Amino acid sequence: MAKPTNENLKPDGKRQLTTKLRNATGAFEEAIKGSALNRAKYILRLYVTGSTGRSLKAVYNLRKICEELLPDEYELEVIDIYKDPDVAREAQIIAAPTLVKRLPLPIRKFVGDLSNTQKILVGLDIYKRQDFKDQLKDA
Repeated sequence: MAKPTNENLKPDGKRQLTTKLRNATGAFEEAIKGSALNRAKYILRLYVTGSTGRSLKAVYNLRKICEELLPDEYELEVIDIYKDPDVAREAQIIAAPTLVKRLPLPIRKFVGDLSNTQKILVGLDIYKRQDFKDQLKDA
């Protein structure tokens, strides 16, 4: 009876599998590092109800804030709860428009048309609370 061969052994007896795993791990780590640089710093989801006035105003206000203060640092997903009510149910959205800041942690929710820019900036941690209080004193 022939002895089974191990396909992972090189002719010199060393294991190819270990080398392949090391190469795959290295490639994976490099990919993670590269994609981490391209990842958005802020991940935001805005739940709206169709194209109502409040929904459109919320989208406009949020995009204005993001483009002015977070260029290339955010990912925004606008979800119409009329078209996809299951997503809103899973996210426990009970009013619209609602903004959910998923990253950076902690997760925060904002309800309304997002017209109070200062509150949104403080809530998103773009302006720290102390900076906001200092601005109020200076005004």
